[in-house]
This record gives sequence, structure tokens and C-alpha cells, in this order.
Amino acid sequence: MKRVRLAVLAVSCAAVLAACRPSEADTADGAKQGGMAGIEIEEKDGEQYYTFQDVEGNSYEAKLLDSVPKCEYDFSKLTTVEETGFKSYTDKEKGISSKMGIDVSEFQGEDIDWKQVKKSGIEFVFVRLGYRAYGEEGELVLDAMYDQNVKGALDAGLEVGVYFFSQAVSKKEAAEEAKFVLKHVKPYEITGPVVYDTEEIKWDTARTDGNTRQEFTDYAKQFCSAVEDAGYETMIYANLKWMAFTLDMEELKDYSFWYADYYELPQCPYQYQVWQFSETGVVPGINGNVDLNIWFCKDNVGRSRE
Repeated sequence: MKRVRLAVLAVSCAAVLAACRPSEADTADGAKQGGMAGIEIEEKDGEQYYTFQDVEGNSYEAKLLDSVPKCEYDFSKLTTVEETGFKSYTDKEKGISSKMGIDVSEFQGEDIDWKQVKKSGIEFVFVRLGYRAYGEEGELVLDAMYDQNVKGALDAGLEVGVYFFSQAVSKKEAAEEAKFVLKHVKPYEITGPVVYDTEEIKWDTARTDGNTRQEFTDYAKQFCSAVEDAGYETMIYANLKWMAFTLDMEELKDYSFWYADYYELPQCPYQYQVWQFSETGVVPGINGNVDLNIWFCKDNVGRSRE
């Protein structure tokens, strides 16, 4: 996802996400499943640790949390279409299949041909609703292309969710962000999620630099609670560095996650519902690059309200 001085991202959640949430059984035996096979686990003094790399190639080690549901995907069942880069996943034994999607904002411009996007094989889109600027004033800003993108995607028959980039530094601000999102979601019959996103602002200072781990976690819960009270289901966007060191995953273990990782296979040991696997995707109908996402869903539960 592209960044500018005023940019902030978050994504909201809708009832469709309930079908993809992990069960208690996933927590107990997830580490033994195929999804964990490619993740390096090391035991030290009776504790387990995993290692991973960020997009700049820096290596990290973090403690594996027993109580957080583990990844259940077997990536030997993941396929990629060479011509498009689109991915698909089918695990008949576990009843898991996938949908291909993108996320867009004003950075994709004004001329998206949504019918062509759908015809290419894209099934869902997360549209940036807006962001809180990460300067001192923290202004709430509606994405310049939000309304046009939502209308175009819905008219084309795509499943639509929204995201909002948070820079909350208090529970009051997190609640304010949720109110802003709900105001702008209300006019549309979206069937996808509203995802809450906080991220590291690289190469610059941000108003959230002083937030503690507990505060980042509390603000996520505050936002999600307000959105759920309005009848939507929540999702949280994060990369593995953020999940390992910035959010308290034990407090957030009941939430669905949209996970960003641009390595060939995901490095996350925990369960997530959507994997953002590329920021350089090419999709017919869109000028320039766009983020590509795959959504893993249980087949025995409705995935949308189509």
C-alpha cells in the first residue's frame, strides 16, 4: 500500500468474515498442520520462537504464543497463474477455498474499469475509505476516490469491503475514527469487511510513535468494538513485525486478520483470513500497480451475502 505524508490506512469488517475465523480446534493443533511447515521454529528454555524477515531483508525472532490460533493452511495446495500472478487455494479435506482480490485507493487514479477488473478474475476489493493524517493535528481525511471506487466496484458485481488507516493516540480518537468510517459506509450495501490498520511510518516521524503496545492494542479493540456495535464485523491489517512486536496478539486472538507479506510464502505462524501477497500486481482495467490479495474461506459457511 502506498504512503504519503498524510496517509493512514485501516480496513473494516463485515459479517462475511465470520466464516473465515479460526476455531478452538485450530488453536490446539494448528502448529502441526501444513501451514506451519515452512516456518522456522526453535525451542529455547522450554519456549518456542519463530524467525522471519521484513521487506528490507532484516531478520527477527519472536516468541510463539501458545494461546493464539495457528496457521492451518497447507501451502502445497496453493497455485499461482504464471501469466497473471493470481493465486488460488483449495483444501477439500478441510473445506477451505479462496477468492482473489485487490485493494485500491486514490493512488490507482480515476479511470478504473471495474467491469474489466471483474472479468479478469478478481472477486473482491477493499477500498480505502480514508485515513488520519500522521502529523500533529491528525486530521481525518476521506480518500478522494472512495465514493467512485465503491460505486464502480459494486456496480460491477464485486464484493466490496473498506479500510481506514488509523493514527489514533487515544481511545477517544479511535472511537472518532470508527464514527467517521461508519458515516461513510452507511450509504452502501457492502458485503466485505471494514479493516482497521495501524502501520509503521518508515523514514518519517508519526504522531503514534509514542504509543505503547498496550495502547495500540486498546485502540484497535476500541475501533473494532464500535464498528461491531453498528452491525459490521471487524478485521485488522498488519504485517508480521507489527503482529510480533506492536500488537498484543493474545488480546486480539478472536479477531480476523488481513496479513501483509510479500515473500513467496507467508511467514506468519498465526491464523489469518486474507493474505496480501504483492504490491506490484497488474490487473486489467487498472493503470499501474495494485496490491493483490487472496482470501481463505471455509466452504461450509457462507462467504458473502450475495
